[in-house]
Amino acid sequence: MGSLTVLPKLLVVDFNKDGMKPGTSSWISAGKDIRQALEQHGCFVALYDGISSDLNDRIFHSADDLFNLPLETKLKNINGKPYHGYVGQIPIVPLHEGLGMDYATTLEGAQSFTDIMWPNGNESFCTTSVEFARSVAKLDHIVIKMLFGSYGLDEMYTDAHIESSTYLLRYLKYRAPEADESNNAFPSHTDKSFITILYQNQVSGLEIRTRDGDWIDVEFPPSSFVVMAGDACKGWSNGRVLSPSHRVTLNKEGKGTRYTIALFSFLSKIVQVPEEMIDEENPLQFKPFENVDLLNFYATEAGRRSQDILKDFCGV
Repeated sequence: MGSLTVLPKLLVVDFNKDGMKPGTSSWISAGKDIRQALEQHGCFVALYDGISSDLNDRIFHSADDLFNLPLETKLKNINGKPYHGYVGQIPIVPLHEGLGMDYATTLEGAQSFTDIMWPNGNESFCTTSVEFARSVAKLDHIVIKMLFGSYGLDEMYTDAHIESSTYLLRYLKYRAPEADESNNAFPSHTDKSFITILYQNQVSGLEIRTRDGDWIDVEFPPSSFVVMAGDACKGWSNGRVLSPSHRVTLNKEGKGTRYTIALFSFLSKIVQVPEEMIDEENPLQFKPFENVDLLNFYATEAGRRSQDILKDFCGV
């Protein structure tokens, strides 16, 4: 009789707990847990009540509105940065479609995207998107403060990082597969962001690859998020943090369309390993780099084929 492999469960962090304030024992303890989770699995589940039930309903209604637009309109979502605009109509991933709103925590960013999609205006879409992005960005800020504090970095360093973060909001849709279609909705990849925060409707499908190479199904409890490290965070941490491969696989007996609303943070300043992360046991692995240059490299054939993108892009 074969031995049963027990797959790890992802860490669940409750950010709604009373007393979760900077400097408190619960804050420091959560920071340590988050750091270990990001080093081991590259992600964790966050319970965070920043999205009211009303905003939850509105953001998924907004997703419906957006994906119901004609294809020629959606194709106008163009961005000079790779994978920031419309992605869809790809024969090898027919179930997936996504659109991106850059600088989504700013009214200008949201308005600019909305004006392209709805030249006659769609105020509720614009305000809902900004409200959602800003709420989730607050969670990103808390995670950064905890993670950086856990590594012994000071408040000034942390604040400078947060100030130079920009946010891309991506509306992602995965339609249910037909009987004769593969249920591979999106292939395995790592994100090029610093941090990615995912929020989904009730249709599951996200799978994460652990450091040991096991694939685990991610369960989203109600009003929860998955917080995931991207390649920029792995580079910044001198390889300590895992940027996990992840994919979307839909159940053939699925519950319909899967919507994910994803907030990606990118750094507008140079990504550089802090001196505190370098010692004899952890010699410098990566040269300083621009986050957008990492994206651009990923968009090349060499970048897409790379088995270790950070090493190939900026390895020492």
